[in-house]
Amino acid sequence: MNLTELAAQLGKALQRHGAQVCTAESCTGGGIAEAITRIAGSSAWFEAGYITYSNAQKTRQLGVPAELFEQVGAVSIEVVQAMARGAQQNSGARFAVAVSGVAGPGGGSEEKPVGTVWIAWADDVQVHAERYLFAGDRHAVREQTIAAALQGLIALAVGEKLVRG
Repeated sequence: MNLTELAAQLGKALQRHGAQVCTAESCTGGGIAEAITRIAGSSAWFEAGYITYSNAQKTRQLGVPAELFEQVGAVSIEVVQAMARGAQQNSGARFAVAVSGVAGPGGGSEEKPVGTVWIAWADDVQVHAERYLFAGDRHAVREQTIAAALQGLIALAVGEKLVRG
């Protein structure tokens, strides 16, 4: 399923609940929000998108504690969970997704190689995060991240538990 189809499916699920979504993006640079806003009428269910590429903006715009970057790094479960909750709090949206990763071609390490991405999904009850290792070049890593983010939002919006099989 392509990104536009995923975004349309997300919109239908959110409209059934009368709910809105927000995004907090680092490595995708706004790609999730862009996919969502391809859908006519998305203003009814898309509340806000935050592109927080630098750590300073993750702290300034989303309230991510600055000390987390020293302790665990930007590409971590703690940071994406804080990004998701910060985006929700700032926007008032019921659902949120946050992403932070190493899209490449540089910037990877032995611990966090290129393709490592953390994604967090949040609703008013839970924040669930998953670590992915996507293959391919920068474009491929970003596209796979956007798809996974949208798929997780759809699952959350239709009431599925967010546990990868």
